[in-house]
Amino acid sequence: MMKKFVYAFSEGNAKMRELLGGKGANLAEMTVLGLPVPQGFTITTEACTQYYEDDRQVSPEIEAEIFEHLAKLEELTGKKFGDPSNPLLVSVRSGARASMPGMMDTILNLGLNDQVVEGFAKLTNNERFAYDSYRRFIQMFSDVVMEVPKHQFEVIIDQMKEAKGVTLDTELDADDLKEMVVRFKAYYKEQKNEDFPQQPREQLMEAVKAVFRSWDNPRAIYYRRMNDIPSSWGTAVNVQTMVFGNTGNTSGTGVAFTRDPATGENRLFGEFLVNAQGEDVVAGVRTPQHIDELKDIMPDVYNQFCDVAHRLEQHYRDMQDMEFTIENGKLFMLQTRNGKRTAHAAIKIACDLVDEGMITPQEAVCMVEPKQLDSLLHPQFDQKALKAAKEIGVGLAASPGAACGKVVFTAEEATEEGKKGEAVILVRLETSPEDIEGMNHAKGILTVRGGMTSHAAVVARGMGTCCVSGCGDIVMHEAEGYFELGGRKISRGEYISLDGSTGKIYGEAIPTVAASVSGDFGRLMAWADEARQLKVYTNADTPKDAVQALSFGAEGIGLCRTEHMFFEGVRIKAVREMILSKAEEQRRVALAKLLPMQQGDFEAIYEAMQGHPVTIRFLDPPLHEFVPHTEAEIKELSEEMNISVEEIHNVIASLHEFNPMMGHRGCRLAVSYPEIAEMQTQAVINAAINVSRKHPEWKIVPEIMIPLVGEVKELAYVKSVVTKTADELIAQSGMELHYKVGTMIEIPRAAVTADEIAKEAEFFSFGTNDLTQMTFGFSRDDAGKFLNYYYDKKIYEFDPFAKLDQAGVGKLVEMACKLGRQTRPDIKLGICGEHGGDPSSVEFCHKVGLTYVSCSPFRVPIARLAAAQAAIKYPR
Repeated sequence: MMKKFVYAFSEGNAKMRELLGGKGANLAEMTVLGLPVPQGFTITTEACTQYYEDDRQVSPEIEAEIFEHLAKLEELTGKKFGDPSNPLLVSVRSGARASMPGMMDTILNLGLNDQVVEGFAKLTNNERFAYDSYRRFIQMFSDVVMEVPKHQFEVIIDQMKEAKGVTLDTELDADDLKEMVVRFKAYYKEQKNEDFPQQPREQLMEAVKAVFRSWDNPRAIYYRRMNDIPSSWGTAVNVQTMVFGNTGNTSGTGVAFTRDPATGENRLFGEFLVNAQGEDVVAGVRTPQHIDELKDIMPDVYNQFCDVAHRLEQHYRDMQDMEFTIENGKLFMLQTRNGKRTAHAAIKIACDLVDEGMITPQEAVCMVEPKQLDSLLHPQFDQKALKAAKEIGVGLAASPGAACGKVVFTAEEATEEGKKGEAVILVRLETSPEDIEGMNHAKGILTVRGGMTSHAAVVARGMGTCCVSGCGDIVMHEAEGYFELGGRKISRGEYISLDGSTGKIYGEAIPTVAASVSGDFGRLMAWADEARQLKVYTNADTPKDAVQALSFGAEGIGLCRTEHMFFEGVRIKAVREMILSKAEEQRRVALAKLLPMQQGDFEAIYEAMQGHPVTIRFLDPPLHEFVPHTEAEIKELSEEMNISVEEIHNVIASLHEFNPMMGHRGCRLAVSYPEIAEMQTQAVINAAINVSRKHPEWKIVPEIMIPLVGEVKELAYVKSVVTKTADELIAQSGMELHYKVGTMIEIPRAAVTADEIAKEAEFFSFGTNDLTQMTFGFSRDDAGKFLNYYYDKKIYEFDPFAKLDQAGVGKLVEMACKLGRQTRPDIKLGICGEHGGDPSSVEFCHKVGLTYVSCSPFRVPIARLAAAQAAIKYPR
């Protein structure tokens, strides 16, 4: 039997998401539920994949199947495609299996041409409506399908409104719109050197191909990379009978959520526009009315919609995001999906649904996106400073949080400045999908147009970025580099602050304070902790970081980097003295100066961690990182150490390495200069003894981690230095103190000889940053220069430093775990690279049976939730 590439809505259901995409599966499900859905059909995600396999061509078999279903749709509706006397008009929408708001493009009113529009005007007895539908189709088709720049269409509309002395599109009459169609087609011809396509069948096939192409446009690729969506999934295409919200004042279109997507409050939340088409609400061209106002304008439709919304939420057992159209007083449902929501709302909704008996605590844990928690854990405005600040304007509170930064006007500027580490606020008339990268780099987004369901609002909420939208009081002068608001002129580069929870805009920088989490967050995390099997540690080098991580639920320190303690004033001098020493005795004198400082650091960390495990990594970076770089510093050091400037220059030159990442660092330093390992062991063990005397109940067990081991004999040598020193100190103290010596697995050779290394190591911690560099053979610092070429050519789909490469690096981790356990069944296994806080990497760590993941303090709750979701999905 030939593979089926097209399904009528009546042939599908919600479980067919992978094949029909999210939108197609939900349209099919609503059809099955008997809801008022305009009929249509879905071209599957497999057809999209086939399109790319066939060198971006739609095969004749798939095309035949599309027209077969179109004929059935004609039968169903009693209308005919391309027939002026009773035309069938359709919308063409994309729908991937994962929701990608604003990523894919929509075409409405397809099937109109110069003849059909005349027949359509007679049929509906509404010439203005017919030509309004046609000009919209030309505009969308030109932009989305034929890639004609859309800006000029807006210019033509504005020119015509200005000439007539009106402000709204709806104030233009039928003759104006006929003239607009003529101008639009002329602009199209000027751009494409051919007439606007008049054959409806050609229009349909071009639109289908455009949706398939849009799966691969730069913004879709960027969104996929941000959200771990594989390119192999493809997108489906939904072809649906048009219903019209722009026939007059008993028609309209809207977007609504069954609960408030910003706060999670259990009330219908949404917006609609009378006499408008769907894209008008999302594009933010006109500012819409609140859904509650529909009660007064069309009470019957409002009541029916409330009933449908309730049914859908009960059916899907989750908050729904719905699109609807009202045509001459009749309600039609165009889409439903699990709604995107802020982190605060996600947690409240999950807890409320448990309390309402709709879902279980485990289902609630799986409902919240771990990455979203990020926005809850970051600073809010300092309340005192906020009270003193004067607002200059107010817009819609579209996505909560506090943001402060320098004003930029384009997505490109936001990206460029954001990459430099600058905090920026992106100020736009309205955002569009092309702005996605800039929006991701901005601390906050401010728009002049658009409602709570505009592109800016929906995307910002999904990203956890603060957003204030629809501030119509702003007068933009983008070309001149400033905007006016509240009697102020604010130029590019000036600081402003946004409060995404109130919609208030401040013309100054307002300091922020750390976020605190409690209430529903605590409940959700308690459920997560019950479910998870992985422990979650933190990477912390200071008591402050340790305390922060503990407050977020960390169960230990998986990586304490000792070198970070060496860069402060007095310490750096002692380190430089050690580096410049010619003999061991001199080095020991310098190290003796560092010993009390290191010991003090470790005591403070043990105190902060209150008996939780602490893994301390011995010195790792190459020594050249500690030497002076400026002539002034070199001169000062030469005077202090009484050696010539030339001598210092010679030492610096001798430390230069062609490839420092693979040079004289890690355990190689301790092999060359064992006295360094000796001093660090003294600091660790003495600190543990002192704190244990004060707090015997904590039962501290120091964990000493030797970095960059590639050969078991290296580890055995350094370990012998550690154990000799530690055992002597413990014996002198008269106390009983257990300690462990382990290693970081960050060299591929260590992974493949892990059975040998486990003979000496009591624990492994996978340093996946270096392991990724060594496995791929490229440096994390340099990879950014060429990785984009790899993304473009589909060689890589994501940055292997952000998300663990499970096929390569992951295989080494898995192999090392298996080999290590063969030698030492009770070996403790963890990961301490950046990947420790990435949800998909955490899932991998659970599946290979690690003991813990370790990540930065602010990512601890994310790792806790991701570990719980992994345990629920893949029970050990």
